[in-house]
Amino acid sequence: MAPAQTDTSDILIVGGSLAGLMTGLALSRHGLSVTLLERSNDTDRTGAALQVGHGLLEQLTGRHHAPATLATGIQAWQSVYRGLRIAAEEAGIQILQNARVELVGEDEGHAWAMTSDNRRFEGSVMVGADGYQSVVRRQICPERPDAIFANYLAWVGFAEESALSVRFPPHLEFLEAGPFLLLGFPLTAADGGVERGRRRVGWGWYDAGHNDILRETGAVEGTLVRHSLRPADMPDALFEELETLARRHWPSPWREAILECIARKAVLGTPVVEYVPDHLASGRMCLVGDAAHVCTPMTGNGFATAAEDAMALARFLDGAALRTDPVAALRSYEASRLPEVRRLGLSGQRISQDFVRAARRS
Repeated sequence: MAPAQTDTSDILIVGGSLAGLMTGLALSRHGLSVTLLERSNDTDRTGAALQVGHGLLEQLTGRHHAPATLATGIQAWQSVYRGLRIAAEEAGIQILQNARVELVGEDEGHAWAMTSDNRRFEGSVMVGADGYQSVVRRQICPERPDAIFANYLAWVGFAEESALSVRFPPHLEFLEAGPFLLLGFPLTAADGGVERGRRRVGWGWYDAGHNDILRETGAVEGTLVRHSLRPADMPDALFEELETLARRHWPSPWREAILECIARKAVLGTPVVEYVPDHLASGRMCLVGDAAHVCTPMTGNGFATAAEDAMALARFLDGAALRTDPVAALRSYEASRLPEVRRLGLSGQRISQDFVRAARRS
């Protein structure tokens, strides 16, 4: 069946989450037209917390932005996404949601993507920013297309500080207890405020002892992660067990934040995935962010590394490179980034392996 329509732009980005938005912003500063295809919509986006460096938007776009557009420091995923999305719309990036890409390829002079509703999109260059289950990676790295399960998960939750009777430190804390690790962090208010009582409190509890529930619910199949474990998938007995473990292992004030989330059944179980790349580019296609490399969130560098991918790609792929030899530009991008992201990925694998071994000994 012939496609219902064909849309053409200079840059076609598959994946409209943080890495895709940052890459679009970095490339649009060269005057390139950018189309971004995102399979989901704003109502089903979730994420944990991120460390946002000072002046990130200015580095990506080369121009000044209102301070409130993207606040600095530890921010909720939604706040970071909202700030990047506003900046992308201001930059004229075409963002198409509910555009699920099922097939990608390359013809003479362009790369192309087909969506589930039979639309065809073309670009002089395609960027895969479609996360750890990347469709574009399957084309670039057919010999090793999948990120794999690291054999543990992170329980994640957020509580309103105003709902808790304890005081939280102004900085993140990393705690170890028995077979578990915990990352606790205060989040600024939506307007960037840091006053006590207005903040949210987030936590990530690393756990290698509940992999069975992931497999029972289909969140993990073999070595592949299919989806996160949502509260509706979790039996009451599991919440009761987590409550008992939290009371036993975690000190105040983080214990109170965890218990408050458990009481509301507002806990997400996120299987940890990993991928160390051998390639970042092939022909007119390249990868950024979690499509390119996935590292345990224990390292805390996933978001920063994706931003560095975006800015590195923009250094090599400007308007002149797009017109003369985009394939060479993508090879230069790969040569620039591959050693560093491999180093980070291998370091993350060692961290994961050490954690799982220590957890099994406890």
